[in-house]
Amino acid sequence: MKNILAPLALTLIAAPALAQDKMTVMLDWFVNPDHGPIILAQEKGYFTDAGLEVELVSPADPNEPPRMVAAGRVDLAVSYQPELHLAQREGLDLRRVGTLVETPLTCLVVRADGPVQEMTDLKGRKVGFAVAGVQEMLLDAMLSHNGVEPAEVEQINIGWSISPALMSGQVDGVIGAFRNFELNQMQIEGHEGRCFYPEAEGVPAYDELIYVAHAEEMDRDMIARFLRATERAAADIVNDPAASGEVFFASDAELRNELNTRAWEDTWPRFATRPAAVDHGRYDRFEAFMQASGVVETVIPAADLVVDVTVQAKP
Repeated sequence: MKNILAPLALTLIAAPALAQDKMTVMLDWFVNPDHGPIILAQEKGYFTDAGLEVELVSPADPNEPPRMVAAGRVDLAVSYQPELHLAQREGLDLRRVGTLVETPLTCLVVRADGPVQEMTDLKGRKVGFAVAGVQEMLLDAMLSHNGVEPAEVEQINIGWSISPALMSGQVDGVIGAFRNFELNQMQIEGHEGRCFYPEAEGVPAYDELIYVAHAEEMDRDMIARFLRATERAAADIVNDPAASGEVFFASDAELRNELNTRAWEDTWPRFATRPAAVDHGRYDRFEAFMQASGVVETVIPAADLVVDVTVQAKP
């Protein structure tokens, strides 16, 4: 038996490692707890198990990720469902191929002790936004739902400076603030904030963070493997959020701070545990909402917005 096993062992040792498919993924922001399943899949070797070598890239501009995918510069990008609906109208041939965070995170944040106690108090005031188009659309819908004409509110592009612009008084509210981050950041810095939630102010529920790929040039098999790896990671997070949080924070010393620790607790229950699964009705309802709001004239069917890469294409 020894003579048979020894050559076999040498063969296994000498066998070359399987080639990994290289994949570039652009995040929507700098690395933070919103990206938990991605970071865990990287740290725990799930991407390697799936035959992938994944490079994560943070954007220099929050409007950049979908354009980079459309230009073929990256294989996949983290984006927002509302942004996908608008990107289609801008000629970006993208498809939602997976979900990262399956509930809205965006909200309109104001100072709790400030002059805005109701949505109607925004009339004649200033509201900042970070991502042009998408957040303006959400704000307009929320204002209209409360009987305020969008033109009665001054909207200012504040870029990355969301909480500072609000805390300094530069604006009276910010749309595009994430309820799991900006409220915690303000509290840490001695300011209490409050949220007005889009889904409670006339906007249908939607997937906050999604993965988008080029409609024609995507590698369905590679993306399916990426999603299976992040699904494994999401299951780990749900089963043991504390231990998973430790893996996340250990991936980069700069991540371990009070803001991210608080944000992790507010974020992990919102991760999609079936990232490849898609609710066509959710996308159709958002299209109907945009049409009813006068944002678009015609609707795009969900079949032209989303794809399940795990389903084999018919011959």
